Amino acid sequence: MKTLVGWHVEIEFQEIENRTQAAALLRLADGTEVRAHGHAIRHPKDPEQLRVGEELAAARTLNDLARQLLEKAARDIESATHQPAHPHM
Repeated sequence: MKTLVGWHVEIEFQEIENRTQAAALLRLADGTEVRAHGHAIRHPKDPEQLRVGEELAAARTLNDLARQLLEKAARDIESATHQPAHPHM
């Protein structure tokens, strides 16, 4: 039997002066919500390019999300096996 599951990550951005903040929300099938954050800071001499700030902030946010998912997977593995788990990228 084949089961198809999809995840959707929502990322929102906030621009304040030279700082771009990103917040992500992932809802898992079991109802767990995982939230992550990241930011980017534009150097004062750099031209204003909102998309670049968003890309950097999103990448850092997704990196935080990946770290949290690895930690959750480790807890789930340890709960099932009663053995230490150390998943990594």
